[in-house]
Amino acid sequence: MSREDLSSRGNAPNPGALTRILKASTGAASVVGMIKTPRTQRKFITYFSKPLRLYVRRVFPFSSSSEIFKYLWLTLIATLLLLCFSNAPAWSQTSKPSSAADLTSYNGADRERLLLDGAKREGKVVWYTTLAAEQNKQVAGAFEAKYPGVKVETFRTGSSALAQRLLTEAQARRHIADAIETTLPGLLTFRDNQLLLPYTSPHLAAFPEDAKEKGPRNLVYWTHARESYIGFAYNKNFLNAADLPKNFDGLMRPALRDNMGLSGDDTGARIIGAMIKTKGEGFVKRLKEQNIRMHMMAGSALTQLVAAGEIFASPSQFYSATNVAAKRGAPVAWIPMDLVVANAGGAAVYANTQRPHSALLFADFLLSPEGQKLLEDLYFGSAKKDYGFKRWYPEKSGTLAQYEEALEGWHKLLKEVTRK
Repeated sequence: MSREDLSSRGNAPNPGALTRILKASTGAASVVGMIKTPRTQRKFITYFSKPLRLYVRRVFPFSSSSEIFKYLWLTLIATLLLLCFSNAPAWSQTSKPSSAADLTSYNGADRERLLLDGAKREGKVVWYTTLAAEQNKQVAGAFEAKYPGVKVETFRTGSSALAQRLLTEAQARRHIADAIETTLPGLLTFRDNQLLLPYTSPHLAAFPEDAKEKGPRNLVYWTHARESYIGFAYNKNFLNAADLPKNFDGLMRPALRDNMGLSGDDTGARIIGAMIKTKGEGFVKRLKEQNIRMHMMAGSALTQLVAAGEIFASPSQFYSATNVAAKRGAPVAWIPMDLVVANAGGAAVYANTQRPHSALLFADFLLSPEGQKLLEDLYFGSAKKDYGFKRWYPEKSGTLAQYEEALEGWHKLLKEVTRK
C-alpha cells in the first residue's frame, strides 16, 4: 500500500481510536511506574504489549511493514517505556513514607522538614553515646538550638558498657534508645545482632566509602561521624628536632631509649597492630631494646604524663588530647607515623527506635557540615577530610571475631616488649 493510499479518507486512522490507544498505554505506564521491582515491571509490559499491538493493527488496516505503521507502533512503545521508567523514581520520591523502614530510605527535597515535623510530635530523641560528657553536652545543645521542640536525652558510658546495655535492653524488649554514636567494635556487635536500622542521608555522598558501613538497598548501617587519631606525642622541652621520629623506624633512636611510654589498654595494643601491619612482628620485638614502660591508663590520660615530663614521649597518643593540652599551654606536640590508627565513632539508628523521625534527624545533624564542624571544634577529625597521613581502621580488616582475636595477640605482644 502506497503512502498516497494511506492518506485517503477510507484508510485514515480513527482519531478517537488513536486517543484510546494513547490513554491505554499511558494508564499502563502509570501502573508500571508504581511497581518497584524491575522484574515485575518487565512481566507487566510483556503481558499488555501483545493485546495492544493487535488492537493497533485492527485500527490501522495497513501492512505491518509500512513505515508509518512502524513509526506509530515505535512511538507508542517508546511512550510506554518512557512513562514507566520516568514515573517510578517520581513515585518513590513524592510519596510520603508510611513506616520507619520507608522513612529511613526517603531522600526527598522535603526530608528535613518531614523529619522535623515528626520529631516535634515525638518530642525527644534518646541518644546513646561514648562521647565524653563535656563533648556530648555541646552536641546536644547545638541540636536543640537548631531544632526547637526536640529534646535530647543523653546516656553516656564506655563502649563495652554501652554495648552490653543495649543488648540487655533489646533482649528484654525495653526499647529506650533512638540514636547511637559509638566506636566500631560496638557498632559491629549491634549490626551482627540485627539491632541497627539501615538508613540514608543527604550528606552521605560527602563521605568516603571507607567511612560507611554498607547495608541493604544502598543504605548504610553507620557513617563515621568523628575520628580520633593515634600517633607520636612528645614534650618539646625534652626532645630536640633531630631526635624526633618521622616514622616507626625512628622509634629506635637512642634519645628515646628509657624515655617512652605506651598505654596498656586497647590504644597501645592497636598501635602495636599498626606497627605489625607496616613493619612486621620482628620490628615490634626489637622495641624491647628501648626499655619502654607500659602505663595502665587510657591514651588520653597518658598525655598528662608527657606534658609533665614524667615520660618524654609516647607513640600511643591521641591527636585530640595532645591538641587540647597544647591549647592549655602544655609543651606538647603530635606527629603522625607511617600508619595512623583511627578510632572512629559512627552515627547509627537503633532498629527498634520508638522515635524514628528524631533518630534520623539526629543522625543527619551529626553528618551535616554544621555537625562536622562542631565535632572538629571539639578536636575530632572528620572522615571527609584529608589530613596528609594514611588512616587505618583495624576493625575493618575482617569480622568482629577476627578483630578481637588480632587485638588479643597485639595485647600479648605489647606486654612482651614493655616493662611495668
